[in-house]
Amino acid sequence: MILDYERILARLCALPGPSGFEEQAVRAAAELLRPLTDEVYTTRLGSVVGVRRCGRENASRLLLDAHLDEIGLIVTGHEEGFLRFAPLGGVDPRMLPDREVVLLAGPPVCGVVACLPPHVQTAGEMDKSLPIKELVIDVGLSQEAAEQRIPIGTPAVYRGGCAPLGEELLCGKALDDRAGFAVLLDVLERLRGKELNVDLYVLGSTQEETRSAGAVTAAYEIAPRMCVAVDVTHGDSPDASKNETFQLGGGPVIGVGPNCAASMSGSLKALAKQHEIPFQIEVMPGSSGTNAWPIQISREGVETAVLSIPERYMHTPVEAVNRQDLENAAKLLAAFVETSR
Repeated sequence: MILDYERILARLCALPGPSGFEEQAVRAAAELLRPLTDEVYTTRLGSVVGVRRCGRENASRLLLDAHLDEIGLIVTGHEEGFLRFAPLGGVDPRMLPDREVVLLAGPPVCGVVACLPPHVQTAGEMDKSLPIKELVIDVGLSQEAAEQRIPIGTPAVYRGGCAPLGEELLCGKALDDRAGFAVLLDVLERLRGKELNVDLYVLGSTQEETRSAGAVTAAYEIAPRMCVAVDVTHGDSPDASKNETFQLGGGPVIGVGPNCAASMSGSLKALAKQHEIPFQIEVMPGSSGTNAWPIQISREGVETAVLSIPERYMHTPVEAVNRQDLENAAKLLAAFVETSR
């Protein structure tokens, strides 16, 4: 059975999960993991783990990771009913003016990042991006009501979810990296009823966008021999360098470099060729920018690989991925798990 990516990602991406505040996304991920694994639990830092045991004594542990958190904002103060805020993760200030957000108060409150209309801006003002410290969120409340309903420390996310874009693309917020987690669910679907030689751990990690704390602590507890981090990488677009981006629809991207064990990268490439799965290569001369970087040095060391999904418009409310890349990534990972020992 192939995963219904449109349905799963519509559900996952609609949920708020800014770094450090991922509870709703984690609960949904746990529900999706339960029918596919032998055990599901959450770690002390809130990550969710699904375990598929092979039944062999002293079997090696293979970890598949995709993070569940998304970039977001956090309220730092009130000013005449407007909200001052700071970023959670790599928020692009160009994306913020006139953007709808959801404040995760109880109950949630919708807001808009305030901006000047073009009619009252000078030519110089229209051509520059305002720093985040100069922006505010308009929630339509008085100072007293804003302080009461939306206290300092309240997180926020872009308002939105995930929907089709044309015939092959899916577009929305938080596809970095809930698209990766959906791939892991697809891997589990493809492995239903198949005999494995490893105990498979599927991790939906927290806090990747800030410091990878969820993955670091989960990996220490699980103590895997191998780990594949599934994340996104920069996809092609008209204004992007062809040398630094990857084609949407060109297949999953296999990382090569010091953060990627040569044996694992080599196995992924060989399996892709064997199963006629299109793939692309990303040279990673230093940090991969994924959870594989800290997981690699967990305990006495973990063999790591990075498998990425090309994504346009990363860290914006309109991230876009190709369905075929998701399916091919799952197909390749399932083959890797089946041949692992």
